[in-house]
Amino acid sequence: MKDSADLNLKFKNKKLLTEALTHKSHLNEAENKNLPSNERLEFLGDAVLSLVTSKFLYEKFPNLEEGDLTNLRASLVNTQTLAIVSGKINLGEYLLLSRGEEEGGGRTNPGILADTFEALIGALYLDDGLETAADFISKNLFPQLKEIISSESIRDYKSLLQEKVQRQKKVAPLYRVLQTEGPAHKRIFSIGVYIDNQQYGQGTGHSKQKAEQEAAKMALEKLEKIK
Repeated sequence: MKDSADLNLKFKNKKLLTEALTHKSHLNEAENKNLPSNERLEFLGDAVLSLVTSKFLYEKFPNLEEGDLTNLRASLVNTQTLAIVSGKINLGEYLLLSRGEEEGGGRTNPGILADTFEALIGALYLDDGLETAADFISKNLFPQLKEIISSESIRDYKSLLQEKVQRQKKVAPLYRVLQTEGPAHKRIFSIGVYIDNQQYGQGTGHSKQKAEQEAAKMALEKLEKIK
């Protein structure tokens, strides 16, 4: 584990930085059992991240509709993108983890990295305000937008599927939750999409919207093969 000072983040309250880097597993081995993990900061950072990203996209794309802005934001703040950004700043090397979590690959675990990134944003917000947190997000996260757009990862597959199905079959796709796993704050949804009571696709994700998009994409691919 590297010294958190090497992150080159200026904190007035160093305890906030330590808290942001403390995974809950570390508390099982810490001498002081009253030390806080980064879960509360993650909760706060998630809200700050959503606000800053929403404002950035609203101003950058004045002609985009609400649904397109929502898809762009989801692509920027999802676990995969946040984990990639965390990897670029080597955030995993500064984490306080239990030995078991570290041996299990915790320093490169996408979920842990994404949560820590959000916790760090929360800590920056508490330490020096919204502008400092926004500067950090802008510097580290927003450069990913160009790649996200070029990869077409923001396509709204649900809308495409609905248009196609209503045009061809005169019915609307129906989405059903097949399974829900994980704790309340980290749900994983499995959702199927049905056309005329037949399942055409299935998707999973940390939000119903993400799972539905994946299911819709699979259904579109299946409909293309049927043609």
